[in-house]
This record gives sequence, C-alpha cells and structure tokens, in this order.
Amino acid sequence: MCQHQPPCPSANTPDHRAARIEAEHWDQGWCRLCNGVVIFDDGGEFLPDGHVVPAPHHCRATA
Repeated sequence: MCQHQPPCPSANTPDHRAARIEAEHWDQGWCRLCNGVVIFDDGGEFLPDGHVVPAPHHCRATA
C-alpha cells in the first residue's frame, strides 16, 4: 500500500502507528494510515486484515 520512501511500517509491526496519515476525519472520530490501519479517536484500531484492536481501558480514580 505505502508508496513512501523509505516505506512506512506495515500494519503487522509493533510500530504500525508511525505510518503516515492518508485520510483524516477526526470530526467523525477516525483516520486511515497509508498501511491500511484505521485509528479511532478512542485509541481502538481496525487492521486491514479485519482484526479489531480494542481501545485501551484507562483506570479512573473514584472519589
């Protein structure tokens, strides 16, 4: 997918979020990287092979 030189990290590498943004629609809550990964504003991801990476759960302090 990526045509950049040097190529961006592929979707199956740990640093896949370092790929360049190809389309961003933060008003809709997502962006697509040039390696095909879709990142959502809550931190979740949709990978090009169909796998979903859920958003990380954050601990919240209770009063």
